Amino acid sequence: MKRGLLLIDRGSREREATEELEKICKEIKAKKEYVFTDFCFLEVEPPYIEDGIEKSLKQDIDVLTIVPYFLYPGKKVKIAVTEVMKFQKNTNVKFVVTKPMSMHKTLCDLVRNRITNTLKENSVSTAEKDVDVLIIGHGSKDPNAQRSLDYVLDELKGDYRNINRCWLEIEQPDIFDGIKTCEKNNPKVLVIVFYFLHEGAHVKTDINNDLLPALEKSKLENVFITKHLGTDEKMIDLIIERAEEVEDAN
Repeated sequence: MKRGLLLIDRGSREREATEELEKICKEIKAKKEYVFTDFCFLEVEPPYIEDGIEKSLKQDIDVLTIVPYFLYPGKKVKIAVTEVMKFQKNTNVKFVVTKPMSMHKTLCDLVRNRITNTLKENSVSTAEKDVDVLIIGHGSKDPNAQRSLDYVLDELKGDYRNINRCWLEIEQPDIFDGIKTCEKNNPKVLVIVFYFLHEGAHVKTDINNDLLPALEKSKLENVFITKHLGTDEKMIDLIIERAEEVEDAN
């Protein structure tokens, strides 16, 4: 059985997002025996879904594993899956579609790794059980987005002194309220997690436009910020695990 794998990302004009996806595809192919691994975008920039499928179907494969590369289940995932399945009727290649990257213990391990590595990189000797954590997500009108991030908090809450979440936009609490909550808890050390897949405009600019003023107005000390989720080895593992779930079932 000859298989290919295609990631569907939301889309970004930032060069870093494309570079990260290229690296992810390369590392997946190094770990698994796919004929090819590639990516496409739902919106914003080409290659779009039609481009990704057309390129995939030119390969010598029997099955195409399609991975919605999204942190939250919701409208964008549904649109991506609907778009891609339109092409199934015109090919003998079987399409299998994975779940998105949400609600999985490996994702929780990835977040835990980001926190641990940030503490090490900054030579923080405070025990992790005495560390406070604030996770900043994007925000969505879909209630599943909130549930999926709450899943991460529930999995990690026993590891840290306090763990809270806030949102860049759309939902509440916003970043200012998130920082206020952390301040009330009077942390010894606060680690802020950027819960985003790519180093796009949100990570490079939008979050800091709110976060930096909020921190300046607070009395918080010993605040450390993680990298976005990006190309962590655990992300590669998560994509492969999601792929194997549907491949083993088919």
